[in-house]
Amino acid sequence: MTAKLIDGKAAALALRQQVGAEVQRFRAAKGRAPGLAVVLVGEHPPSAAYVRSKVKATLEAGMESFEHRLPASVTQDELVGLIEQLNADPTVDGILVQMPLPPQVDERVIITRISPDKDVDGFHPVNAGRLSIGLPGFVPCTPLGCLMLLQQELGDLSGRDAIVVGRSNIVGKPMALLLLQAGCTVTVAHSRTRDLPAAVRRADIVVAAVGRPELIRGDWIKPGATVIDVGQERVDQPDGTRKLLGDVAFDEAIQVAGALTPVPGGVGPMTIACLIRNTFVSAARREGFAYKESL
Repeated sequence: MTAKLIDGKAAALALRQQVGAEVQRFRAAKGRAPGLAVVLVGEHPPSAAYVRSKVKATLEAGMESFEHRLPASVTQDELVGLIEQLNADPTVDGILVQMPLPPQVDERVIITRISPDKDVDGFHPVNAGRLSIGLPGFVPCTPLGCLMLLQQELGDLSGRDAIVVGRSNIVGKPMALLLLQAGCTVTVAHSRTRDLPAAVRRADIVVAAVGRPELIRGDWIKPGATVIDVGQERVDQPDGTRKLLGDVAFDEAIQVAGALTPVPGGVGPMTIACLIRNTFVSAARREGFAYKESL
């Protein structure tokens, strides 16, 4: 068996095009475009690259991008002051503060100072609470993208056994809640899980989000299972190059799984597309604008 590759790039492009069409309707009805404010602190190269990708996707969708670059020496109070300005700005529908932040700034404080209704990253405790009890809110972009890929590949997820390897607030926990809401029986595994290979082997759906390159081996996977690999780690190779690897041993898993996301080209593009989607949804909710429920 050779697994089908789940094309995250194509799925992300389709979602971004759908959002772009809705943005045009919004602009015609409301006289403005949805706006995303991105805050980058310091010169962390990976963060700068992520911000460039997000700004590019925002503009391509026909939305406004407001970029704020602050020095690494910024104080917590200064950053909070900027967030309060953005909370009050009617042209800003979404606020994204790129992590990580310098050590003098408490990330938890920053996350909680963003208005929950502009928290398009879905990290605010209010949005986490809304997700946990099934109320409308914002879901973190990566797990939302994973869910969309699973539903496109499998359709109705009800009754399937799923395992999420990883329990972070950004991916693991919200992913488990989304799968529960979709009707799956969900196991959340982590570093202290006993006999992790056996736990993974029972699952019809595997979401690997633990941040350990190639932790999930091919013989851990149930034949025909659908595998979503969230991991993205650059690993030094014997020839001196660096290779981007996921949490799943791809060359092994592709021989066993029914469907599998590649790294890169799987979950990553969907994360950015879901950020664009969340920003549009924020604008639509704030302006009372009706949009497609499938979005």
